[in-house]
Amino acid sequence: MSQGGVRTVWILADQLSLNNPALLTAKKERDSLLFIESRQIFGKLPYHRHRLMLLLSAMRHYADEREAEGWRVEYHRLPDAPDMRSVLAGHCRERKPSEILVTEPNNHDERLALNSLTKSLDCPLRIIPSRQFLCSEQDFAELAHGKKRLLMENFYREMRRRTGLLMESDGKPIGGDWNYDVENRATLRDWKKAGSPLPETVFGELPRPEQDAITRQVAEDLERAFPNAQGKAADFALPVTREESLRWLADFIAKRLPNFGTWQDLMIQGEPDMFHSIISPMLNMGLLDPLECAKAAESAYSQGKAPLHAVEGFIRQIIGWREFVNGVYWLKMPTYEKVNGLEAARALPAFFYHGRTDLNCLHQTLGEVLKGGFNHHIQRLMILGNFLLLAGVNPQEALRWFNEMYVDAHDWVMAANLLGMALHADGGFMSTKPYAAGGAYIHKMSNYCEGCSYSPDIKTGPGACPFNLLYWNFYETHRERFANNPRTAMMVRSWMKRPAEERAAIVPQPTAFLDSLP
Repeated sequence: MSQGGVRTVWILADQLSLNNPALLTAKKERDSLLFIESRQIFGKLPYHRHRLMLLLSAMRHYADEREAEGWRVEYHRLPDAPDMRSVLAGHCRERKPSEILVTEPNNHDERLALNSLTKSLDCPLRIIPSRQFLCSEQDFAELAHGKKRLLMENFYREMRRRTGLLMESDGKPIGGDWNYDVENRATLRDWKKAGSPLPETVFGELPRPEQDAITRQVAEDLERAFPNAQGKAADFALPVTREESLRWLADFIAKRLPNFGTWQDLMIQGEPDMFHSIISPMLNMGLLDPLECAKAAESAYSQGKAPLHAVEGFIRQIIGWREFVNGVYWLKMPTYEKVNGLEAARALPAFFYHGRTDLNCLHQTLGEVLKGGFNHHIQRLMILGNFLLLAGVNPQEALRWFNEMYVDAHDWVMAANLLGMALHADGGFMSTKPYAAGGAYIHKMSNYCEGCSYSPDIKTGPGACPFNLLYWNFYETHRERFANNPRTAMMVRSWMKRPAEERAAIVPQPTAFLDSLP
């Protein structure tokens, strides 16, 4: 068969959707598919083993499924794929495609690399706009035009109007309110009063799939390519196909969604899953579609199977927050990943890589991510992010660690979530106030303090929770910056009202604590 009219569809590892625009543009009877497991790309950072297993196993399954449908597939695994450029150059020499089709990458550095590739390949490379998000970069830029600061709530309401999710025919939100977050903040005390409910005691464990031959082979390949990766292959148990992902989503909607809203901010030692969906790993690589996830939750509400506050909270995470951080990322790149508005300069503590610390909240949270590559959003924001913010850790070091460790990590999702929301490094563009909190919040929303060497009730001196010390040190360090902010001025005033000698006695304590960290 003549190669003259044959095109190649290059599928990237985080674009494994059946609605991939490049795939939809191609003809099965004429064109072929190309997959590349570049050691350069997958070894760019010392990624968690589970992140690599998820991406590579899902891509191999996706390729096998397309081949079973009749597509011609060319697949380059880690051993024979040192980098994208050499594999693509060899492909062009041997196959001589009329052009290579690829869906626009979801991350900035990948787009730069793709633009560079177009100048060096012997065949044309056509980039097709992505459909992996509900709000395009152009639409988001129009919504943000002329605004000094963006509010996620305003964006979320616009997305509700556009999608029609949880909306009445007259354009008003179902239930009369846009946001039911006040009902989604139940505390540890509330949880205990309710009988300490756990999903596995009623519904059993998450439907974690067993590793098949493809996933086991990925584990072997990774052991040879990246033997020092964090995590154990035997602990990996996430969906790697669309069928498994849909089953996972359906299980959440049927069993955990009804209680998700109430307990979504709760942190319980030894219970990393709780009532969370844990769909972001599959959602961020295209195995699930954001609108189908939101509609599944809406359908549960319509059928009386889940309360409005739980469904609204879940939908807000999907069409509100997820779309918002992607929009901010592209609006602010390429400079966004370099922001450091608070001039934080401390190195990332070594215990972030081994989890050995006598702060139980950090020990528990780090233990979960080091083992399985995942924490839920409150652990990321109010334990890890809060500590990094209060400790003044360099935001770029923190971002690197988050991108290394999380199975759902991609540049577009981590940059705005961490730099903008958690670390306030963008000067307040994303969040009007820093998410700074002392030990009282952690004590209120978790049982971590019950097994800790420190007490949240002790504010200073021996046995004081380091989060208390760091909290006041944060407002001492940045008091001029936050004194005129309506949402932080009260904290600054409260600190400054203390006698000067008391403040002078407190200030050295957090510094001494931070300097003692391994």
